[in-house]
Amino acid sequence: MQIALAPMEGLVDNILRDVLTRTGGIDWCVTEFIRVCDRLLPPAQFDKLAPELRHGAQTAAGVPMRVQLLGSDPVCLAENAVLACELGAPVIDLNFGCPAKTVNKSRGGAVLLKEPELLHAIVSEVRRAVPAHIPVTAKMRLGFETPDGAMDCARALADGGAAHLVVHARTKVEGYKPPAHWEWVAKVQDVVRVPVFANGEIWSVDDWRRCKAVSGARDIMLGRGLVSCPDLGLQIAAARDGREYRPMTWAALLPLLQAFWQQAQAKLSPRYAPGRMKQWVAMLTRNYPEAVALFAELRRESDCARISALLGLPAVSTEPCVA
Repeated sequence: MQIALAPMEGLVDNILRDVLTRTGGIDWCVTEFIRVCDRLLPPAQFDKLAPELRHGAQTAAGVPMRVQLLGSDPVCLAENAVLACELGAPVIDLNFGCPAKTVNKSRGGAVLLKEPELLHAIVSEVRRAVPAHIPVTAKMRLGFETPDGAMDCARALADGGAAHLVVHARTKVEGYKPPAHWEWVAKVQDVVRVPVFANGEIWSVDDWRRCKAVSGARDIMLGRGLVSCPDLGLQIAAARDGREYRPMTWAALLPLLQAFWQQAQAKLSPRYAPGRMKQWVAMLTRNYPEAVALFAELRRESDCARISALLGLPAVSTEPCVA
């Protein structure tokens, strides 16, 4: 069984990847999508979204990181995939699941599920271009408006050379509204010969058990569930192995919050760092009463020194830095 950390645009950046993988229970993670339009991107663009490439394409905890590309031009995607491999990417992942309107309007993400032939062309061209030992994988949703074409899309990706598929078990139109249709993951697995990961609405061990029972999927990808419960991967792994496990306490989580805040201040300007802290703490309120109290204090706070104090840290210089 593999447990992966999902690529979530605007949320799981290199800072959160670092902090979440420190907790344990995650086999690999994926970058936020790197948008490819009509040109070969400069290496600096990869370095911005995937700085782990400088350190063997892994987080500080040693968890492997994959590079995800998003676009619709097969040749241009292939050229950028080759560059990503030269920079150290161990796996190239292709995004056919992003539901954002701005992305879909520019012909990227889930809108491509309307064109199975193009999906096949993209994966085939990328697979042909990158070194044979580097896997090419793909993440998809069930469809744009309905799941009627999910089987055709899955076949197109697998036949094009995808080593495995991650299926977010909702359509683009459904966005992130529950429920996730895990039964469709089983249907996808029935028509392809590559492994299929289940993704969507796994917030707890009980959710994982239900997902496994309905989807039949051995492997899973965790997104918001892991962000809201950083040791969810460990909890699931323990349940899988029949081991007892004590969930992470707030006291154990606090050092991760402190590390996150310190990195956010180093990476972002004082104008934007507080927002990133609030974003994560707000998601933690789902599982931690202490996060509810902390978020109430953070909600209207914009002073970095005061946020540091709330987290039990000394204030640091607020000199502007490059975001």
